[in-house]
Amino acid sequence: MSKKLYMQMRKRHQAEEGGIIHAWGGRLTVALVYPNTYHNAMSNLGFLSVHHWLNQRDDTLCERFFLPDPDALADHKKGGVPLFSIESERQLAEFDVIAFSISFENDYLNLPILFDLGRIPWGKIDRTEQTPLLLAGGVCAFLNPEPLAQQFDLFAVGEAEAILPNLIPGLIADTGRSRDNLLRLSNLPGIYAPVLYEPRYDTAGVLLGWDKEPAAPFPVERQWLADLDSSACRSYITTPDTEFGDMALTEISRGCGHGCRFCAAGFIFRPPRFRSLAAVEKQIDLGLCQHKKQGLVSPAVGDYPQLNALQKGILAKGGSVSVASLRIDTLTAADVEALSLSGHKTVALAPEAGSQRLRDAIHKRIDTKQILHAVKLLSDGGVPNLKLYFLIGLPGETAADLVEMLELVSSIRAVWLEAGRKKGWLGQIHLSVNPFVPKPFTPFQWAAMATEADLKKKMKQLRLAIGKIPNLSISFESARAALLQGFLSRGGREVGRLLPELASGERYLQASRKHGVDWREILHTEKSADAVFPWEVIDCRVDRDLLWREWEQAQSVAQISSD
Repeated sequence: MSKKLYMQMRKRHQAEEGGIIHAWGGRLTVALVYPNTYHNAMSNLGFLSVHHWLNQRDDTLCERFFLPDPDALADHKKGGVPLFSIESERQLAEFDVIAFSISFENDYLNLPILFDLGRIPWGKIDRTEQTPLLLAGGVCAFLNPEPLAQQFDLFAVGEAEAILPNLIPGLIADTGRSRDNLLRLSNLPGIYAPVLYEPRYDTAGVLLGWDKEPAAPFPVERQWLADLDSSACRSYITTPDTEFGDMALTEISRGCGHGCRFCAAGFIFRPPRFRSLAAVEKQIDLGLCQHKKQGLVSPAVGDYPQLNALQKGILAKGGSVSVASLRIDTLTAADVEALSLSGHKTVALAPEAGSQRLRDAIHKRIDTKQILHAVKLLSDGGVPNLKLYFLIGLPGETAADLVEMLELVSSIRAVWLEAGRKKGWLGQIHLSVNPFVPKPFTPFQWAAMATEADLKKKMKQLRLAIGKIPNLSISFESARAALLQGFLSRGGREVGRLLPELASGERYLQASRKHGVDWREILHTEKSADAVFPWEVIDCRVDRDLLWREWEQAQSVAQISSD
């Protein structure tokens, strides 16, 4: 059985192109773990780039670990085979540092499984000085580290390129888990050591703040890279066994300046930054050596100032262009032409809300006319299928908003079908509908999340309406999965205590009751202006007063328009 697992991993490794492999000996060794499967991990640019940046150094060696696929996981457990790296097949305990790259809260449920397979004790109290130092990075580490504060020694708060140059020499000096060493490392920019901070509560269990080691910084400031051209972020390793295995990905910009009030990426990656055309073209040229199709990665691809020139350059070199979605208000005929020439069969747009009232409340600065204009550009440009992203459960949402969503979809369908008839084909329009989750460091961090019953009722209403209309289909993110995401993203250290039970399949409702955790307070209670949030142990460099004013403005817009 163990031979089978090793052969499967070797086959995957042999199918990869790119990557740097160092010989063991005389280097800081880092185990880089993605808490999901290989298929998911290998399209994550943050994960791939950190692996590349660490291996570019002569003093550091980095190898990758993944959550085994379901069949392989069963074999690991049945045969007692520990987790091993794809490069040298070594185990986690053989490394100096174990670094987790965590992008999605629902992946927290995979952590107890990975710790168990890696022979790493779940609780800090059960670890010894011989246990490798545990570090967490990725978006979740600087969105809200507190649910994992009892599992990790350190968190990298911010963008890796701005943190690693100081952190690696600090780790080379000492990777020990002593309080003194963690205090030393915590004084490096962007490093949070939870053991140095103790949450303080009132008699009702309401968070008041933190008691901390006198020399530890508070709050810990998020670090960001001012000049994106000083570092590249792309698919350094390509493999066919991943979600975007048919293309090479390149990050062209970071952050978003549009300020949609529900969107964490628009706040925690501030300020918005763009790579120069010359820098992107250099990375694209390397990507074209791997794949004809080039995936452009950004929270707002359409905002890139030289997008048209970039697309033309890729097409001129015999490549094709792929983007995840396009902004409705910046879409041009030239963008559509590039996508059509690249063979795009489906393009995604994100109206987010069906009514103008809700679009104004969430600061999605588009109107119906702009939406229909974008749809016409795509349909006239020969793109056969359209995907539309919507949110449900937004603060202030009423039954009338869902009716307006359906009316908007009907208008979009009319434009789409008219163009299709002229061209002699009828494509599909697919609605992807996701429950709204109030995220940290956004104006909606004070908002309550809709209940599971309310979300399911709205899903049923939309499903019944869409199911009657030809050429339309609809899918939903699970209400239960969305609520779990909200629970994990908004909770404090008390939520982390539940993870082993949640990983075993127990619902957060039952686990919360067992441990005395108030899940209603975390998920379904609107917060007051002076509420202290668990994530405020870190400073995301976004002014809290600004966020509150934006929240008040959102409430004002929704209330005034609904009266």
